[in-house]
Amino acid sequence: MRTPTSVQIRISWPAGHLDASLVDTPTSQVLVKALPLVSTARTWGEEVYFDTGVSISRETDAREVVEPGTVAFWTDGDALALPYGPTPISRGDECRLAGPCNVLGHLDGDPGLLATVRDGDPVRVELLDA
Repeated sequence: MRTPTSVQIRISWPAGHLDASLVDTPTSQVLVKALPLVSTARTWGEEVYFDTGVSISRETDAREVVEPGTVAFWTDGDALALPYGPTPISRGDECRLAGPCNVLGHLDGDPGLLATVRDGDPVRVELLDA
């Protein structure tokens, strides 16, 4: 699903990569301006997150429970959060983030590929040319 305002990014790690479509939000605009960025992956249950070096305020529609493959920004940790399954605080099979996160978009491929990210892996996020 592409909208005229969507931006494509690629998230890469040693074992693979996924592309994502971001919707036009204040948070995604700030994040895109900071690209490309390199960080260190952290894992928390079935979620990968990493520091972006960008500090952004929580948006009014921030959510804690999201669908697998959601691209979210965790404002408390200045981190991009990529859930693909339950986290330690999930109830059942839900993807429950550590706190309310700004929703930026969705991964275009199989979010299950994130299972190949290891804690401490280098991660690169870059803008894809339209």
